Amino acid sequence: MRYARHAKGALTVTAATAASHTLMSSGYTWARDSATAGDTVFSGAFEFLVTTAASWALMPLVLWAGMRAMGEVGNTVMLVTGGLFWVGLSGYFIDDIDRAGGQIPILALTAYVLLCTGLAGTGPSTAAETAAEPNLS
Repeated sequence: MRYARHAKGALTVTAATAASHTLMSSGYTWARDSATAGDTVFSGAFEFLVTTAASWALMPLVLWAGMRAMGEVGNTVMLVTGGLFWVGLSGYFIDDIDRAGGQIPILALTAYVLLCTGLAGTGPSTAAETAAEPNLS
């Protein structure tokens, strides 16, 4: 197992989840404030859509940047799967986080972090790991 890579993944996923969740919480507050201040039927809809799209785009971006900052390459499985699962998770709990003071349940966030931490170990070996492996041929 690649324990260092999993530890780096856990740190990165935790930071990315906190950033995306915070973005959604503050963005939906912005949308609710716009909806109360507006007098049209779709007041706050633009803010809601921008917040949702920004959160969905931010997750894989922060995952990629965090893993690259720690020197890891070959993170495609983690990025794609983590990004898609974030879309599903935040989409499923969108009503929970959209209400005032609401948030995604901690158990769901924990499951997400554990899933992505497990995925952090997938992918091709880095050049340093390949050089350190014994040649069995």
